[in-house]
Amino acid sequence: MLKKFFLALVLSGLPAFALAFELGIDLDSADAALQSDLRGVTLTSGLADAQPTPPSQDILAAAQADYARIIGLMYDRGFFAPVVSILVDGREASSIPLLQSPRSVSRIDMRVQTGAPFRFGTAKVAPIAPGTIVPGGFASGQPAGTAVLRETANAGVTGWRNQGHAQAALSGQSITADHSVNEINVDISLTPGPRLTFGNLRIRGNQDVRSDRIRDIAGLPTGATFDPAELDRVATRLRRTGAFSVVSLTEAEDVGAGDTLDIEAQFVEAKPRRFGFGAEVSSNQGLALSGFWLHRNLLGGAENLRLSGAVTGIGGETGGEDYELALNFRRPATFNQDTNFFVNAELQDLDEPNFTSQRLQLEAGIRRFASEQREYTFAIGYEAADTTDVFGDQTYQILTFPATAEFDYRDNELDATEGFYLNASLTPFLNVTGTESGVRLFLDGRTYKSIGPSKRVTLALRGQIGSLSGPTLANAPADFLFFSGGGGTVRGQDFQSLGIDLGDEEISGGRSFIGLSGEVRVKTGEKLGLVAFYDAGYVGSEAFPDATSGDWHSGVGLGVRYDTGIGPVRADIGIPASGPGTQGGIEIYIGLGQAF
Repeated sequence: MLKKFFLALVLSGLPAFALAFELGIDLDSADAALQSDLRGVTLTSGLADAQPTPPSQDILAAAQADYARIIGLMYDRGFFAPVVSILVDGREASSIPLLQSPRSVSRIDMRVQTGAPFRFGTAKVAPIAPGTIVPGGFASGQPAGTAVLRETANAGVTGWRNQGHAQAALSGQSITADHSVNEINVDISLTPGPRLTFGNLRIRGNQDVRSDRIRDIAGLPTGATFDPAELDRVATRLRRTGAFSVVSLTEAEDVGAGDTLDIEAQFVEAKPRRFGFGAEVSSNQGLALSGFWLHRNLLGGAENLRLSGAVTGIGGETGGEDYELALNFRRPATFNQDTNFFVNAELQDLDEPNFTSQRLQLEAGIRRFASEQREYTFAIGYEAADTTDVFGDQTYQILTFPATAEFDYRDNELDATEGFYLNASLTPFLNVTGTESGVRLFLDGRTYKSIGPSKRVTLALRGQIGSLSGPTLANAPADFLFFSGGGGTVRGQDFQSLGIDLGDEEISGGRSFIGLSGEVRVKTGEKLGLVAFYDAGYVGSEAFPDATSGDWHSGVGLGVRYDTGIGPVRADIGIPASGPGTQGGIEIYIGLGQAF
């Protein structure tokens, strides 16, 4: 018969290996997706090309188990009268005793007759909580399938749990098939149970992190109506500390007095101390060395202390070497469960292409987590620096009041394909000595959209805007000014190659900045992808961009991405396209994660 053909699973490129056995699949349906799912669901398909050849007893066991797996697949797809035959060298697998398996297996034939597809006749689920969204496929006349039944039952239970009925459950189901009209009639019964409120948090497994601090961090709203989303927020707060390698929250089986429900929290603490180091090499920025030491539970309340240091620009073309030492302290659940207190201290010695700076920065503030996607920071800081640029030497001290807002709705931080990201920072500063008071603003927005039938093409756009108002170019803190060029702004242009041209090859940073980037990312395989990009940057002398006070430059290029599972390895090659740096050569950028 023409419908019969053998899907010989030959090991491509390895002709020296023989097949474990020949496998033939005969499905009386031209549905390519169903054929693919049939091959994927059966254990026998996975053994057909196994090396070394599995024992015949294992092959027979897989064939016998595949009856139930195939029938389950057919039920999921709405075929409730399938006929399945699995022949092992011509004998029905179900008739062969497992303890009398043949010495060898040379061929297996699977023959599946789906039968007519069924539709729902009666489709009932009750009682339903207000606001519950029942799957649209669960309705009279719609294609039937057990997958839709499971979704409907889960939606019904979830709807009641969202209303505070934590112990809602499926209490009964009546499913009858009418083969004369190819319909199934379904009646699903739910039991909501009592409406419960949160009880106490029962803590288990903690050793060094104090239980009172765990309760503060968790913020379980004892006395409030039960809400599964609130449990998710509690788990997020606890995991966010970094003090635990395992956080498990489960609902107590017993209901307490007054219809309260305790929550059992089981923890495994992470090792309190950790250290690490790293090295990066760039054709433009040279060698970078970094290291850190971290304590995850400094005072017994999941406080985090991190000491870090870095040397960058070794042998690079971005000025000289830069040195940095930093101390970062974080205390979770300060003032409330969604607010962290932090203290940062940083020492820097920067040797940039257009300025040098020795800087001390101290900062204390709070970080507010409004949701998993939104967070805000507010701080008070002190900064002192000695700088040298085209305007000469400058020593200044300022008080800073930085505030940031971050909205992260990307589907993947390192390899976004959908969503958007926005970071806005505003830093008013007051002069103590050596400069003028002012405000520095910086915005970074990114958006992502995947297109095409298989979503293998992603369009990525990025816009950056910077502004410094108050001090003049000559009096402004040198590291508050803006430059363009390099991996973070315009690929293909030299690092910090665009600023304010003062003549005689002297360049100052600007008081305004615009950065624009666009990428077309194409997945060419499971792991590999190609990228085409265009970047443009503007630096102006005024606080806000205008047509006369600044210059533009741009760069174009191609890149390759290799997916490592935790994020893509990025390799980009850029060349100048326009602007003062068009006489430059090829720039290469390598890193982990997308460019933005």
